[in-house]
Amino acid sequence: MAEFLLEILSEEIPARMQTRAADDMKRLIKEGLESAGLSYDQLNTYAGPRRLTAVAAGLPAFQPDVRDERKGPNIEAPDKAIQGFLKANGLALAGEAEIRELPKGKFYFAVVERKGRPAAEVLRDIVENVFSSLPWPKSMRWATNESRWVRPLHNILCIFDGEIVPVSYGGLKAGRETVGHRFMAPGPISVDGFSDYVAKLELAFVLIESSKRKQRIENGIYDLANVVGLSVPDDPGLLDEVMGLVEWPVPLLGTIDDAFMDVPAEVLTSAMRKHQKYFALATAKGNFANRFALVANIETPEGGRAVIDGNERVLRARLSDAKFFWDQDRQRKLNSRVEKLSERVFQADLGTVLDKVERLDLLAAQIAEHVEGAEIQDVRRAARLCKADLSTGMVGEFPDLQGIMGRYYAKGDGESESVCDAISEHYSPVGPSDTCPSAPVSVCIALADKIDTLIGFFGIEEKPTGSKDPYALRRATLGVIRLILENGIRLPLNDVFSAAHQAFGARLKVDALNVSDGLLSFMADRLKVHLKEQGVEHDHVSAVFAVGSEDDLVRLVAKVSALQRFLGSDDGANLLTAYKRAANIVRIEKKKDGKSFTAKDASDSLVAGEAKTLASELTKVEVTVHKAVESEDYSAAMACLSTLRSSVDVFFEKVTVNADDPGEREANLSLLARIGATMDQISDFSKVES
Repeated sequence: MAEFLLEILSEEIPARMQTRAADDMKRLIKEGLESAGLSYDQLNTYAGPRRLTAVAAGLPAFQPDVRDERKGPNIEAPDKAIQGFLKANGLALAGEAEIRELPKGKFYFAVVERKGRPAAEVLRDIVENVFSSLPWPKSMRWATNESRWVRPLHNILCIFDGEIVPVSYGGLKAGRETVGHRFMAPGPISVDGFSDYVAKLELAFVLIESSKRKQRIENGIYDLANVVGLSVPDDPGLLDEVMGLVEWPVPLLGTIDDAFMDVPAEVLTSAMRKHQKYFALATAKGNFANRFALVANIETPEGGRAVIDGNERVLRARLSDAKFFWDQDRQRKLNSRVEKLSERVFQADLGTVLDKVERLDLLAAQIAEHVEGAEIQDVRRAARLCKADLSTGMVGEFPDLQGIMGRYYAKGDGESESVCDAISEHYSPVGPSDTCPSAPVSVCIALADKIDTLIGFFGIEEKPTGSKDPYALRRATLGVIRLILENGIRLPLNDVFSAAHQAFGARLKVDALNVSDGLLSFMADRLKVHLKEQGVEHDHVSAVFAVGSEDDLVRLVAKVSALQRFLGSDDGANLLTAYKRAANIVRIEKKKDGKSFTAKDASDSLVAGEAKTLASELTKVEVTVHKAVESEDYSAAMACLSTLRSSVDVFFEKVTVNADDPGEREANLSLLARIGATMDQISDFSKVES
């Protein structure tokens, strides 16, 4: 068994593309090996700033020999069919095909034996397919090459069992050499295998394993920060990006000029993170510190002092821009920027951002009626100002600070704390791990913003399809669900959706009822996903949603919770079986008779004692369940339904539903219909999967 090693060396690969590229390369090699019948013990791939590496262990020297048998036509078949079979299988004459006796006659068989090719030849084909098939998000041509790659190629290292695999691509031919670090060890390095490759590259200041580079960055920054009494806030996204920018990480600490420390910490962090890939540091109390961590890709004789000085100069220029915007923006009131939003398009069919703000004013005020503690004056003020910072220079330069900067500017203008918080929080939650606003005014604006977006895009028939969701409507829907459930808001969604639709005027193509129905159905699907993490079955949500066009999510989840507990008990599970049996009988007899059996009290026509007993108990249960549902005590309603179990079991055991007497039969069927109608007050049990 032998080892295969491939390294593709190029100009710098964008960090965001590296992990996907390594995965795609592994997939393509794996598919190629399996298609060729080459077994292997292990296959790994690695990605870094300049190189993609693959190594496979335990490969055989040759493909296995293959014997392929293909059945052809009967020997008495038309000549055209026989000739077509022979040609398809590379046979010139019928005599080259075997004739075998089968139960249905004599048939031609083509037997093709293929000798296994040397593994090195197969690997050459696999690697060249990797070059042509690897799906980069963006690729390029360079010099006079017609071949494409993410960046210009420099070298191909490809060896199998210590010998060079003759791969060619982009004007390059594979060899057994690579190079080390671009500056610290640029000379050629000859390797014999993977362990030799890893060891020699590390001596040449290259760590090919991303986990090692990541650990070196983490430990280095932590140790440097600890020495000066600072901490490193978690930033896994930045850590992963920086890990893809350096082959030999060298963490260093720099200092931020005091002149910039009056600029908001979020601005400084964004400027350092987005443009320079620096790590912000914090004091023991969690405040923004005047130090930052950077990761160089080179060791210098003076311990990195020149690198630090150079990065501090670059940062000084970057932060000067941020301070300029901060000082300039504060010279105008935030409110004075609202009208400027008329120049910013929200969506071509849905108008400008100013149009959206005017809709939010109306919608947030209506939502505030259902949110305890929401002062209408603050809600409308926050609705007017929530998007105003989009017109500021700071947000124009740092879009990720929208909302955050609005809060700073509003606070400087003397706006109330609740208005300032609402401006900052109204985009939240933006994901499942994001904190959900809880302040009343913030909740109103966040709900209004997301619902307006959802109604608008559903109204112009721009719904998510498959995996495509360009306007992040799934995320907005999940945000609405979390805002309502985590704050216990009793919001009548149909009424709110109708008001939101009306605010768009004639802009929407779809009428209010269809938009509302479509959005509620979409929301039900998102709610199933949300509740699944809590162990709730998707069909339980469907069963509750199906009753009375339920649009109060708090009430709905209470019903789902009660239903789940009910069906988790023996009585509940057995009663569900009885419900479905009753529903099936009523459905079959309805189809047979061509008429419906209404859920009416026909006790006077019941004959069997067991039927009368069930009817009597059902009358009591109907009253109790109705009262429990009215008071939203769904657990009590379910508990009451459970008391029917024994009577229903006895009824089905002792009573012939389709009695000979037509009056008794109809009474029995009406009794079964009553069972279904009583249970369906809480949920549509027919949608619960057994």
